[in-house]
Amino acid sequence: MVKAVVLGAAGGIGQPLSLLLKINPLVDELALYDIVATPGVAADLSHIATPAKVTGYLPKDEDGLKKTVENADVIVIPAGVPRKPGINAGIVRDLATAIAEHAPKAFVLVISNPVNSTVPIVAEVFKKKGVFDPKRLFGVTTLDVVRASTFVAEILNDLSLAPSTVVPVVGGHSGVTILPLLSQAQPPLPSTVDQKSIEALTNRIQFGGDEVVKAKDGAGSATLSMAQAGAHFASLVLKALKGEKGIVTPSYVNLAADKEAGEKVKKELGAELEYFSVNVELGPNGVEKLLPLGTVNDYEKELLKAAIPELEGNIEKGVKFIADAPKL
Repeated sequence: MVKAVVLGAAGGIGQPLSLLLKINPLVDELALYDIVATPGVAADLSHIATPAKVTGYLPKDEDGLKKTVENADVIVIPAGVPRKPGINAGIVRDLATAIAEHAPKAFVLVISNPVNSTVPIVAEVFKKKGVFDPKRLFGVTTLDVVRASTFVAEILNDLSLAPSTVVPVVGGHSGVTILPLLSQAQPPLPSTVDQKSIEALTNRIQFGGDEVVKAKDGAGSATLSMAQAGAHFASLVLKALKGEKGIVTPSYVNLAADKEAGEKVKKELGAELEYFSVNVELGPNGVEKLLPLGTVNDYEKELLKAAIPELEGNIEKGVKFIADAPKL
């Protein structure tokens, strides 16, 4: 029996994400939590003819959050307010505290922005509670990977190539910290794609979220594409949990999840970063293996140089948020 949980299930990402998990054949039980509307979302989803049993809880329900997360295998956290990092930090801290107390062995998939800081927040809460396992904590950067595949296919004027186009996206999950390694794209980009086009494509992948906000006239952000990306990553984690081998995908992780490989990544970066998005091989215990960055070209090296100080600051903010917090 596999139990999946969505924390922030009534929001713009949470509802479509919950729908996609309800129709995922790997999910037997789906528990939803949010500050409003969760019983309604759960009732709606429960009418869909798939095996997953759905429950929904609110803060006012007795032990609502505990009931949501206990015995969970995978917990996805899209909770928060779009582009409100200060508010989201507190929300993520409180949810992480509940997970540490009631579901410390669950795989935790963080979508709540800013991921570069919220993943360290979860980790620091878990450390304070004595339950931190770096192999089980993931920042979901899959939307950057999805965008990279789609935008490359658009450049090639053939969207049918999007599902099979693979672009490793490393670094972090905002702006200049997002590093699409287009030199490693498979299949390789044709020589007709010049450096100017590569730079424009890189910028579009890095700031794709702004494109959606502008198109929605500031009334929303990337919710549907994020939900699909989050559900896809959750599905990969569940497949690995079930024993499927050879699943490799980028994720923003604590590099201690694979100490030896993590040290190699730090050497490649020339920086002592605690968190970085790299290609991760998934297994039944979460992170099976971290893969090296591999060969990067001169342009990508410059992108790395710009990303590292930004990432260092983001990570420090997350760590400090918990260090300065009252006793959890």
